[in-house]
Formats: sequence, C-alpha cells, structure tokens
Amino acid sequence: MRHLLRKVHPLQRNQRTGVTSVEFAVVLPTFLLLLAVAFEFGRLNIIHHTADNAAYEAARMVMVPGATSAEAVAKAANLLKIVSARGAKVTVNPAVLIPETEEVIVSIDIPMSQNGWFLPRFSTTKTMHSQSRLQTERTQ
Repeated sequence: MRHLLRKVHPLQRNQRTGVTSVEFAVVLPTFLLLLAVAFEFGRLNIIHHTADNAAYEAARMVMVPGATSAEAVAKAANLLKIVSARGAKVTVNPAVLIPETEEVIVSIDIPMSQNGWFLPRFSTTKTMHSQSRLQTERTQ
C-alpha cells in the first residue's frame, strides 16, 4: 500500500504538462471531420426524404379530375423550399393531363452539387432522385 501513496516529485509532474495539448491537437481534427460528415449526410437525408414526400404530395394533387401538371410542379416546389433544396427539377408525366389519363408519375431530381456543404467537391455529378406513381381518379 505504501507504493500507492508515494508522492510524485515536482520535476516528474512538469514533464507531462504538454501531453494533454498534444492529444487534443491529434483528436480535434478527426472529431470535427466526423461531426461535419454527420451534419452533411443528415442534411442530405432530410432533403431526400422531403423530395420523396414532395413527389407523393404533387402526384396526389394531380390525380384528381381538373388538376394540371403546373399545380403539381408548384406544390413540389413549395415543399422543397422548406428545406432550401436548390436546383430541383420537377417532372410530371404525362405533361398534359386529359380525362383518359390512367396514371400520373411525378419525378424530382435534385443535384447534390448545389445542396451540399462539403460534398460538392466529391459529388459534382450525383443527383438525388425521387419518384411517385399514382393511379388517377378520372372517370371513363
């Protein structure tokens, strides 16, 4: 037990003063990188899920009689504006809805190069794609 209660000499204590600073300098950049990656992927995940929801809501809007594809594009754009998705391209197929239309497909393409904070350097050609396909409620 005596060796556990041994006093440390003052010169030995001063030899370890920089260890904490060195450990902090080594760990901090790695921690900040992991934190930045977590924020980046979290934000892109939110944008992707919002695009999925926007495609579905836009398709629901145009599946009823009397709706136009311009209304679907406006609905999707309003939902994507909530998360500040930039450069989104909304496509409604068929572009002109007639009473005989049986199916509506709304596609949304969002370029990652315009919506990332750190990833645009690595993903300039990547695009997030969301699509919703619904049967129309038009009478024959």
